[in-house]
Amino acid sequence: MRSLLSTTLFAGLICLLANTQSSAQGCVAIRQFSSCNNNNFSTQFLPGGDWQLGMNYRYFRSFRHFRGTEEEPDRVANGTEVVNHSHAWDFNITLGITRRLYANLTLPFVINTRSSLYEHGREERHTTTSRGLADIRAGLGYWLFKPEEHPGGNIALGVGVKLPTGDFAANDIFYNVGPEGAPEVRPVDQSIQPGDGGFGIALDVQLFQKLSEGLFFYGNGFYLVNPRGTNGTRTFRETLSPILNNEAIMAVPDQYGLRAGVSYALGAAPLGAALGVRYEAVPVKDLLGSDEGFRRPGSVLSVEPGISYQKGNFNLNLSVPVAVRRKRPQSVTDLETEMATGNPRNGDAAFADYLINVGMTYRISKGMTLDIKGLNDH
Repeated sequence: MRSLLSTTLFAGLICLLANTQSSAQGCVAIRQFSSCNNNNFSTQFLPGGDWQLGMNYRYFRSFRHFRGTEEEPDRVANGTEVVNHSHAWDFNITLGITRRLYANLTLPFVINTRSSLYEHGREERHTTTSRGLADIRAGLGYWLFKPEEHPGGNIALGVGVKLPTGDFAANDIFYNVGPEGAPEVRPVDQSIQPGDGGFGIALDVQLFQKLSEGLFFYGNGFYLVNPRGTNGTRTFRETLSPILNNEAIMAVPDQYGLRAGVSYALGAAPLGAALGVRYEAVPVKDLLGSDEGFRRPGSVLSVEPGISYQKGNFNLNLSVPVAVRRKRPQSVTDLETEMATGNPRNGDAAFADYLINVGMTYRISKGMTLDIKGLNDH
């Protein structure tokens, strides 16, 4: 049983490009990509022809407003906070091409709601909703060292694409904003749009290192390059203030994330535990393309505890990242306005206190599970 646990924990460090991205935590549109590593101890080295089916579910409620790193508690006290509820399901299909080369396809679906005052004439609170297919992801990854010769540590590099399959102009009814205060159908806020409207290129690196019996260090990082500047979807922000004229159309921002931590087998039971940190962000400016349009840049630093359970080819995992630092930096609009007027300006954004991530996988093997030398020799 101990051998099985060690193999399971080791296998949990192996993720695919499309599975290593972080999760949004509020008005900052860091869109959902299934998380792995200490959040998913089920993925294994897949020999050629082996498959793995997986599902990740994520939920959060954002409502705490920040400018820079300073919270604005009066928003909640006065009942003017914006509240987002986000539910996301990622359905993953992984194929082992060889023991070192793997491919992954992710089909994401979302249900999002957003409750606010300012989007409905500032006098009444109403809710807008979006749902459906989000942006499909596909990728390839390659382990730099042979798994059977390097059981105590390895590094994988990956590259993939994000397709603009999600609706990036989802509409709902907004109240008190039309002629003479009538309701009007408009695109929902960028933070709850199922997609961003851009073809993305994702670059990924993953690594792990065995520290002692049953104990592993893990780490991964990614950067999603979105070359498209704007997607043509109107925000109506220019109707709120003349300062926001250059935010009339939604941007297609980059995003990136880093994760690191340790995982450990809990005794003789088929359970594992992990503790790590994660950092995820939407930058103020992109690596490629223009920086025009509306985006809410922001970042979240979280502490991420997790547990996992394995029975045969089925695996279940749970992690709850808890935010310890949230930041809404100055956007391009903020910087331009401050330079033009000489007055400090920093927009705000709402963030969640924590996320709930639940994942499960099932492996379909054409033969024996790979026996990693050194992990099963005790």
